[in-house]
Amino acid sequence: MNSLLAARLEDFAGDLRPGKGALCVVLVVTDHARTVGLPLDPSSLLADSEGQVKGLGKAAVQKILARHGIHKILAKEGGRTSRKSVGNMRRYVMFLNELHGEGVAGLDAIERFWIERVKQFLAKKPFRLKLDANASLRSVVHDLLQQAFDRQADSGGQTDAGALLQHLVGAKLDCAIQPESIEHNSYSTADAPKARRGDFELGDTVVHVTTTPTEAVIGQCRRNLDDGLQPILITQPAKIAVAVGLAEQAAIAHRLDILDIEQFLALNLHEWGRFRTSNRRATIGKLVSRYNEIVETHETDPGLKIAFR
Repeated sequence: MNSLLAARLEDFAGDLRPGKGALCVVLVVTDHARTVGLPLDPSSLLADSEGQVKGLGKAAVQKILARHGIHKILAKEGGRTSRKSVGNMRRYVMFLNELHGEGVAGLDAIERFWIERVKQFLAKKPFRLKLDANASLRSVVHDLLQQAFDRQADSGGQTDAGALLQHLVGAKLDCAIQPESIEHNSYSTADAPKARRGDFELGDTVVHVTTTPTEAVIGQCRRNLDDGLQPILITQPAKIAVAVGLAEQAAIAHRLDILDIEQFLALNLHEWGRFRTSNRRATIGKLVSRYNEIVETHETDPGLKIAFR
């Protein structure tokens, strides 16, 4: 690969810090450029709704990957449901056009560069959970979440913490009630055009899981109440005050249960272990096992799994 092209691609990737959605975008746009040539007009790559990138989807992405011998699924929605896809497309088209103007836009080499990034993504290591006999169960949960936030900070656009939170709650609910008794979805489903009252529905209760409470989430809780349902909001400890404040503004604070994810999980682990420290490994193992099953079924990112030792 031309050294100038390699340097430019590394710089762009460093700024973009692509997750699976952005990787889908750059692969499809690069493939489109191979077909129609450069420079590209970003408006020609917008779907009729202008809210999605034209041609972006699982089938298109997997066809490109298959050319390079990759058959693992990169993203079940092919990046279509990512709110950032259109912005990433415009950014990338501008970048490709600049390379074209500089006379270094070798599209075969560019595609191979992104394929290597895909391979790195698919080889991501899982979160690590090491049981310390002297640590509280809450600190065990806190450490997992911190790993997710740290990884997220190093890879802009990723949603590792949100996915971890959602699937830990889903695993806990399954273990507490009955395995596979509730509907699970990929984390990206939250962005998809699918009518959902919340992340989980149990009887007349709707559970919302979020790392960052917003007015939109509180609005969902209010609609739950209007429909005769009982909402529960689960978030990270640092955001409890924010959630309470938003609920007070919406005049539903007295009708909405707002729970700290660390306490929520730690208390249940204590109960499952019958408050005996000797049972901790088995109870945590049960939660992690179910969590990994959910991730295996509903996510394509192997780095979301938890390695427990």
